[in-house]
Amino acid sequence: MAARYSKAMVAAMAAVAALALGGCASVPADRGWADVQQQVKSRGGPELPAASGTAPEAVDAILRQGPLSAGDAVRVALLGNPRLRAEYARLGLGAADVYQAARPGNPVLSGAVLFSNTPGNADRYDFGITQNFLDLLLLGPRKRLAQAEFERTRQQAAGAILDLSADVRAAYYRLVAAQQVQRMRHVVADAAAASARLAQRYADAGNLPALELELSQAEAVQAGFDAQQAGSQALAARAELDRLLGLPAERADWQVPDRLPVPLPGEDDAAGLQQLAQSSRLDLQAKQREVDTLAQALGVTRDYRLAGDFEVGVQGERDTDRSHLLGPSASLRLPLFDQGQAAVLRAQARLEQGQAELAGLRLDVDQGVALARERELAAGALARSYAAEFIPLRERIVRHTQEKANFMLIGPFELIRARQQEYEAYAGYLEAVRDYWLARVELSRQVGARLPSDSRISGDTVAPDVRAPAAAGGAP
Repeated sequence: MAARYSKAMVAAMAAVAALALGGCASVPADRGWADVQQQVKSRGGPELPAASGTAPEAVDAILRQGPLSAGDAVRVALLGNPRLRAEYARLGLGAADVYQAARPGNPVLSGAVLFSNTPGNADRYDFGITQNFLDLLLLGPRKRLAQAEFERTRQQAAGAILDLSADVRAAYYRLVAAQQVQRMRHVVADAAAASARLAQRYADAGNLPALELELSQAEAVQAGFDAQQAGSQALAARAELDRLLGLPAERADWQVPDRLPVPLPGEDDAAGLQQLAQSSRLDLQAKQREVDTLAQALGVTRDYRLAGDFEVGVQGERDTDRSHLLGPSASLRLPLFDQGQAAVLRAQARLEQGQAELAGLRLDVDQGVALARERELAAGALARSYAAEFIPLRERIVRHTQEKANFMLIGPFELIRARQQEYEAYAGYLEAVRDYWLARVELSRQVGARLPSDSRISGDTVAPDVRAPAAAGGAP
């Protein structure tokens, strides 16, 4: 009878273990990377490479194609920036949590030997195996909570990749603009230096007051300082893009285009951008997922707040008279002093905190999109005003000044200064166009997806670089 009973107990324990293991989840082979790729792609993001390591051959192939486009720069960054591998590692941590949550705790095997001091009596052996039954009851809820948290981790990883893409695009536009402004500042410096040389020749001939000479020299020195500063800014912009691309500082076999693209003729609808942000922002979805998980956790805590540790198992012993005993065992922690009030309150407070953070994030998204769009509108309006009004005005002033100089109605210094002011207008235009594209990158970041108007981006670029006129160094 005892043998049959023991076999039944062992079979029951085996059935419980099989039931628990049957609900276990396996670790995804790609740690959920395919889902991250889909989330990025659905928001107009780039195609993600495998995250198992760098691909130097693919990077070299892109860099050898010629001047990088903004999209090419993002592709290189996804291949070489360590941030991608860090996100892949974070997915591994999330997958491990799901794997762990889907499995019950291991059973506990215990044993003891009591040595007898009575001659003829055998030593006493006690042994048992127990399993936390509450752990089995909570297996399903714990698994669902872990899977929800893993989904949030995947959303966070996709959001980090979109942030990296935005950082690369912003650094790309800064570099293109910095190099174009640098060339313009050097033109201005050359023109100012030519004006100073001409002024010196006039002063040496006694045809120019000392004040006019010193003004021309000061303008030349200031223009030289501006050109040096522009050069330093271009170097810093290249170093920043190098860092984001994952390229070493000594690598110089890649270039960006000479000119910025022209601003778009129109902007996106404000209401449409707000709706797109609410449906696309991955950090918003991740926070909503966190709140849902906290609500589920509160429900589980309430349902099981009175359930203490409950262990079931099989206990056996061989007594000193060599008789064998075997039977079931159970232990239950009684909820006499702690009925789980603190645990429920803690779970409720975490849910309330998450709900408040979600409301704050929604407000931040709404305000962030509105502010980024206003900045884009302002930068676009300024760039268009430069192109349509200010630069043509400066060009007409130079043309009229040139006509007066041809008839010797004014001296060469007036013409040179008019030309310098024209160059300054060009430099201001380039900076306005740069700010426009940076504002669009920030707006896309705030929206959390590719802007609808991105489909209207053409290959047109801003006005070509200008050169210092030969007349700037003419003789008196």
